[in-house]
Amino acid sequence: MGVDVVTFGCRLNSFESEVIRREAEQSGLSDTIVINSCAVTNEAVAQARQSIRKLKRERPHARIVVTGCAAQTQSRMFAEMAEVDRVVGNDEKMRGDAWQATRTAFEAPFGIDASEKVAVADIMAVTEMAPHLLDGFERGLPRVFVQVQNGCDHRCTFCIIPYGRGNSRSVPMGAVVDQVRALVERGHAEIVLTGVDLTSYGADLPGAPKLGQLTRQILRHVPELKRLRISSIDSIEADRDLLDVIADDARLMPHLHLSLQSGDDMILKRMKRRHSRKDAIDFCAQVRRLRPDIALGADIIAGFPTESEEMFARSLDLVEECDLTFLHVFPYSRRPGTPAARMPQVDGGAIKERARRLRAAGEAALLRRLDAEVGATREVLIESGTQGRTEHFLPVAIERDVQGMVRAMTIRGHDNARLIASGR
Repeated sequence: MGVDVVTFGCRLNSFESEVIRREAEQSGLSDTIVINSCAVTNEAVAQARQSIRKLKRERPHARIVVTGCAAQTQSRMFAEMAEVDRVVGNDEKMRGDAWQATRTAFEAPFGIDASEKVAVADIMAVTEMAPHLLDGFERGLPRVFVQVQNGCDHRCTFCIIPYGRGNSRSVPMGAVVDQVRALVERGHAEIVLTGVDLTSYGADLPGAPKLGQLTRQILRHVPELKRLRISSIDSIEADRDLLDVIADDARLMPHLHLSLQSGDDMILKRMKRRHSRKDAIDFCAQVRRLRPDIALGADIIAGFPTESEEMFARSLDLVEECDLTFLHVFPYSRRPGTPAARMPQVDGGAIKERARRLRAAGEAALLRRLDAEVGATREVLIESGTQGRTEHFLPVAIERDVQGMVRAMTIRGHDNARLIASGR
């Protein structure tokens, strides 16, 4: 058996799992399971641990390697699990030599030495980022990801991720353009730019280009690209070029996911966020003026320490005030080592209830958008013969099997979760 990778967490982890699979297989590893973990919540860490135990029961002879953000921040905890054979750091996981060293350790005549079980270096010492062009993406796969940035220079009080990812670093623009061109030549219709703090792109590069300049360069130099999408952004960092591209180029998809986190100014300050409630509302209004049909999503945390019912109500109101379509709700998770962990905590029951109310508001917002789409004609990216996504990232159930990459379709209705469309 070869190398199986189990992925937790964000889209960036999904991309990196493909790099891991390639590098681990090229190193000659076999019968190995790699857990690419997430550290964003305690639940994510617990799920990784549960998965490790379950996989070891199912495949007792397989080697288990843990990597990812949780492995970087809690390497010793994973190393102490009897089921785990090796822990590989978040930087090391992207390098072939780390997987070669792992194979060498596994093949040692007396088994892996305890001192070699943890291969995790100081992530804060990493200052550069190499591009990873994945030839392993299946040809013709409609949507693929390109990692353009990693790490984060900000220190939000609730977030452990900078300690798992390190400081912000970017892939040079020319290398990104080359990656996109190569993927388009392989038949991929939609490229998604991804990173940890995407709107900080370029600050570490010569000339300090911004995300907007990168998107312009991609669209200018790869005219064959059908659709470009950007993943989660910090609205306060959106630059003028990015706003201009949103307004002027239909190939940049009309869908943004925003890192808002709260709708209350005091909570935002305690989170050490750099925007205010008014900033968030104004940004959403601005992009809607530039692209009236744009769909907006947001991350919002329920039950951040010291959050009162009145403070929470301002987050709840933000769903309508920003006219959000997609809501990603995080019940606050206390992460040891973060400043928020030392603040007065909200009762767990209240956190769950607030998260439930936020999710209900998100479901109602999505339903309103689905209702508004009925009768429209949309360009649907065909993910399989009977399902796809519109320009606005709305899921589509297709009434009959269709061929092609992007098809114009009439929206006939919806099932409260997906649009229903027929080909044209």
